[in-house]
Amino acid sequence: MLSKNQTSVKEFILIGFSNPPGVQIFLLTLFLLVYIMTIAGNIMIITIVQLHQQLHTPMYLFLSHLALIEIGHMTNTIPKMLVDFLKENKVISVVGCFTQLYFNLFLGLTENFLLVLMAYDRYLAICKPLNYTTLMNARVCRHFALGCWIGGLLAPVFPVIMLCRLHFCEPNIINHFFCDLAPVLTLPCGNKSFTELSFFMCISSMVLGCFSLIVLSYTKIIATILRIPSPRGRHKAFSTCSAHLVVVSIYYGSVMYMYVRPSVRDIRNSDKVVSVFYCVVTPFLNPFIYSLRNNKVHEAFKLMIGKIKATI
Repeated sequence: MLSKNQTSVKEFILIGFSNPPGVQIFLLTLFLLVYIMTIAGNIMIITIVQLHQQLHTPMYLFLSHLALIEIGHMTNTIPKMLVDFLKENKVISVVGCFTQLYFNLFLGLTENFLLVLMAYDRYLAICKPLNYTTLMNARVCRHFALGCWIGGLLAPVFPVIMLCRLHFCEPNIINHFFCDLAPVLTLPCGNKSFTELSFFMCISSMVLGCFSLIVLSYTKIIATILRIPSPRGRHKAFSTCSAHLVVVSIYYGSVMYMYVRPSVRDIRNSDKVVSVFYCVVTPFLNPFIYSLRNNKVHEAFKLMIGKIKATI
């Protein structure tokens, strides 16, 4: 008889998107194009920020870290999904599944912490402009960013270790296109109520905690903006926050639906669609959202293109 900390299955079966072959090819093409464009767009953001001195400010340095996270998010899930579109048996090893799950939590929590940091940066810039350069200097900025990465790296370690020690048995089918937390938690044998509650408390406390800090920051930001006498001044102040607010709305809307709920037993096909938003849509849109109305990014991009043309 297997002991409780042993795993009786060697691999899991991913259902993915169950569509006819023609639709599978369409989805493969679509996600491949989105993946290439997302990687290219986020690499462009990182390159522009690194090469142009005028963008060496906290807001853009945090944006480059966010772009790196989005590259990791996409690379953790999309390549495996693209391969599975071409395969009839969509299998993933137990080790591969837990590794994918860990990196999904690591990158997701790092993004949570970084979004809080970006909100705090906007709070200091708008509410405490005279002290901004002192409170958010280059050294502090680097330490804050490093703290986000370390926090994201360490936070999922204990939950994933707990999950690895559970006993998994047949059926070993994951109703998803990657090893996400909710569908994987339906697989352990026996009573899963305590495990579900433990994971719910752990993940939801971090997600809701980060979201609450962002709401608090923007409550104070909005109160400060409303006190600005000039309409032009109010518009200028709010425009520095608009991109971040859009990203926060899209990201937390999907993440809270997926993770901030006490039961994971009812895994629906709609969960896959919602997962696409924070695994695919958000990383794809971020370069456009942050650069669409940003004149500094436009100018830096034009300078970079001009230098490339000059060297050809």
